[in-house]
Amino acid sequence: MPTTALTAIGTLVTNDPALGDGPLGVRHDAAVVFEDATVVWVGDSADAPAADTGVDLGGRALLPGFVESHSHLVFAGDRAEEFAARMAGRPYGAGGIRTTIAATRAATDDELAANVRRLLDESVRAGSTTVECKSGYGQTVEDELRSVRIAGRFTDEVTLLAAHVPPPEYAGRADEYVTMVVEEMIPRCAPHARWIDVFCEQGAFDREQAHAVLSAGIAHGLVPRVHGNQLHQGPGVRLAVELGAASVDHVVHVEQADIDALAGSDTVATLLPGADFSTRNSYPGARALLDAGVTVALGADCNPGTSYTTSLPFCIALAVREMRMTPDEAVWAATAGGARALRRTDVGALTPGARADAVALDAPSYLHLAYRPGVPLISQVWRGGALVHPN
Repeated sequence: MPTTALTAIGTLVTNDPALGDGPLGVRHDAAVVFEDATVVWVGDSADAPAADTGVDLGGRALLPGFVESHSHLVFAGDRAEEFAARMAGRPYGAGGIRTTIAATRAATDDELAANVRRLLDESVRAGSTTVECKSGYGQTVEDELRSVRIAGRFTDEVTLLAAHVPPPEYAGRADEYVTMVVEEMIPRCAPHARWIDVFCEQGAFDREQAHAVLSAGIAHGLVPRVHGNQLHQGPGVRLAVELGAASVDHVVHVEQADIDALAGSDTVATLLPGADFSTRNSYPGARALLDAGVTVALGADCNPGTSYTTSLPFCIALAVREMRMTPDEAVWAATAGGARALRRTDVGALTPGARADAVALDAPSYLHLAYRPGVPLISQVWRGGALVHPN
């Protein structure tokens, strides 16, 4: 099998403390060798074994590819005017999702797939090598079915967000919509997804409704995730822990009992600062979560209404500036943390046996991701051992 050696790495983040310093397993003047799609060697640059292809990084930093564990890419249209209105003072509520539902239903499969491809290409250029993708803008059986099928063309990490908000035709009849989701939508869509998600929030679905949706998904072999505690303190976090969800996402408005529940569980708190930036919502209290021992991930939450960004580097900078995470914590959360949120052990690290996903920065250290916000620092991206940016 072909081998590739990346040498003269200024700062290498392995996310394996056995391979280097601190939780990030940092090494300097390092090298990494890929064999086909797998990392097979990590060490000092001077000791790198011979390989079929050599790449001298000239002192650039190398990190694991970012793991994007929360995105909504199957949609049509945009909501730029809604964003402008928010910036002028109109508060955010969950209702704007219905605008995207209408546009998505009207779009063709080819149009939806083209949009997913465009945003995934953008994600790769921003360093994301694993991307989860949700449905949730169809909200009929057939539209959700085509959404998960389209997402499945591009990623194995497909989430059925059957219960995003009650669609317009079910206004005031959320219980009836949940019944349809449980009895019709989930059985049809489950074979095409890995995850089941629900928006447990005022204006979306309450605890009982969310529990019904997640339980039905579990019964059909899907693993739960939860949108919880974004706009108000509520039951989403503890519901996620109760049902063994892989992650609960947003986690902005929490009380100590929520933090304690997360700290005593395997559920990851996925923080989405791009959404809080775009809605002028409060930012999550990352410091309290981390200090309590909660596993934290960072996601970009790309969607047309509340976080129209695919840039995890931008979210790392926000997490450091606005959420008081250290640069090390933010980088770990966007790589290994995202992998934990997807229950993946093959991505999020550069260690022998991991998938050969890596990001080189046009900078000597990963610290520059927060130090130089908004600067296009992603120099090269490898996914499964193949150079995918620039291509």
